[in-house]
Amino acid sequence: MRVALFGASGMVGQGVLHACLQDAEVEEVVLVVRTPLSVEHPKVREVVHTDFTDFDAVRGELEGLDACFFCLGVSSAGRSEAEYTRITYDVTLAAARAVSADNPSLTFTYVSGEGTDPTESGRSMWARVKGRTENALSAMPFHTYLFRPGYIQPRNGAVSKTPAYRLLYRLTSWLHPVLRRLAPGHVTTTEHLGRAMIAVVALKGRGPSVLHSPEINRLGAV
Repeated sequence: MRVALFGASGMVGQGVLHACLQDAEVEEVVLVVRTPLSVEHPKVREVVHTDFTDFDAVRGELEGLDACFFCLGVSSAGRSEAEYTRITYDVTLAAARAVSADNPSLTFTYVSGEGTDPTESGRSMWARVKGRTENALSAMPFHTYLFRPGYIQPRNGAVSKTPAYRLLYRLTSWLHPVLRRLAPGHVTTTEHLGRAMIAVVALKGRGPSVLHSPEINRLGAV
């Protein structure tokens, strides 16, 4: 299996990369990055590209893929809807077009979030934009799986790039076992996310296209 991974420097992306490197079915991981991550592993190939709204210059580097794991994302806090749309919608769709060119059998997994609004009409800006992105991906000619996790516990050394989030995770790490016991349907880990993404590639479009934490944990436990 050859996969492209967007967002490998983020917490979720780190978890997905770790899962890929541990899985014997994954032969190559193409990391699409703005700046080199210098990951030393025989499975890893980095594609450095600065303009994430246009991937034409590196489209040849993204041919022959079985899947794309799209984990790139930002918080909507402090951003206008136009700015958040550019990062969340425009970049995602540009990547999807690049990796799926002449490849309708590709599996595209997108990390959205619990509370995403597929009607695109709710009051929450981030949820509307995420919903619009999900709908656009679902209309494209490949197998789409939309991941909507709730609370994500980092595993295997995965850390957020955002200092405030890193501090928050350190301060609330004790909450994970409590949440897992009291609200298991809203809790997952970076490890389960990574394993679940690999698992859906074998489904080739079968099963539910929207996965919440229970489905993610079930697939990730295999």
